[in-house]
Amino acid sequence: MNIQTESHISGQPIKEKQAKRPVRMVRWFIIVGLLLALLVGALVGFNAFRSHMIAQFFANNKPPPANVSAVEAKTEVIPNLLTAVGDLVAVHQVNVTTDVPGRITEILFTAGSHVEAGTPLVQLFDAPEQGDLANYKAQATVAQLSLDRAKQLAARQFGPQATVDAAQASYDQAQAGIAKTEALISQKLVRAPFSGDLGMRKVEVGQYLTAGTQIVSLTDLSVLYANLTVTEKQSSQIKVGQAVRVSVDAYPGRTFEGKITTIEPQIATDTRNIRVQATIANPEKILKPGMFVTTTVVLPGKPPVVTIPETAVDYTLYGDSVFVIAEKKEADGKTSLSVVRTFVQTGNRVEGRVEILKGLKAGDKVVALGQLKLQSGMAVAISTDPPPPVPAEPPRY
Repeated sequence: MNIQTESHISGQPIKEKQAKRPVRMVRWFIIVGLLLALLVGALVGFNAFRSHMIAQFFANNKPPPANVSAVEAKTEVIPNLLTAVGDLVAVHQVNVTTDVPGRITEILFTAGSHVEAGTPLVQLFDAPEQGDLANYKAQATVAQLSLDRAKQLAARQFGPQATVDAAQASYDQAQAGIAKTEALISQKLVRAPFSGDLGMRKVEVGQYLTAGTQIVSLTDLSVLYANLTVTEKQSSQIKVGQAVRVSVDAYPGRTFEGKITTIEPQIATDTRNIRVQATIANPEKILKPGMFVTTTVVLPGKPPVVTIPETAVDYTLYGDSVFVIAEKKEADGKTSLSVVRTFVQTGNRVEGRVEILKGLKAGDKVVALGQLKLQSGMAVAISTDPPPPVPAEPPRY
């Protein structure tokens, strides 16, 4: 067998040629990378465009201004008043009683009626005293005759002076017995100590009364006292003779006039308050002792102050504030209104208006109603509706 060999074959191993990456794959990666870059750029640009359009939309679509009622702060003289609470007491009031024990034989009054001073009210059994009175009167008559006879005899020198003195003593004793018995009889007839209105009857005919038993109440309603309490700081403003206005829950809207008549000279050590008493005329007799009253003392006048309605003030724990309406010129020449929260210092409140001590000046426009929906810097429009009326005084129960 003949074996043919290649003369060009050497003993070295044959190496494979390295395969080259096709050009098409490189182009594909480049195209994909460009597409991804375009996609990312498009997303970023879209987000930026969207944010810009949203900001422009809200910039061009501001909420409409809130309608508010506006009032103008003005300077006025307000009454200088001091308000306090108290109660009413009667100038003359007593529970009619008997001084001596006894059985009621007759009741001479009608419950709830008006009586004058000295009017008989109750008659107690006084037959024994009436008998004693008759006895003493008889003794006085006999003593008077004996005294006259003794004086005549002594004048003619027919009798001693000692007989005249003894007769005079007997007569005086009889008169003393009469006076004592009449006093006892007067105690058995209970009379009204002063003019006034009677209350409910507390006794019956035939009832035995001990000394001090209450028969009926008697009250003079023509004049009453209003007792009120003021603080130590306010006591320097109170003077005797100052006018006082009194109001009660039973008659809302009505006031009753009076004057301060008594100021307690001592200040209570536990409360540091001082008691003041005013006298109130009650010709209609509609005020009753024991009523709770709100008293207003009229103090000397103060200089004019800046005032606004009470509804314009926002009272919070952080301080009292108001919304002041400010005007602003826009770029297009138009005028816009906005509110600015301004803290103020308030004073007295009288008839729906409050005194502003600091923070406002006369002529400033403030929001009178609707502060809860406002924020500082918010645009507003003044409503054509009239300002709110003065709020009614809430009931005190």
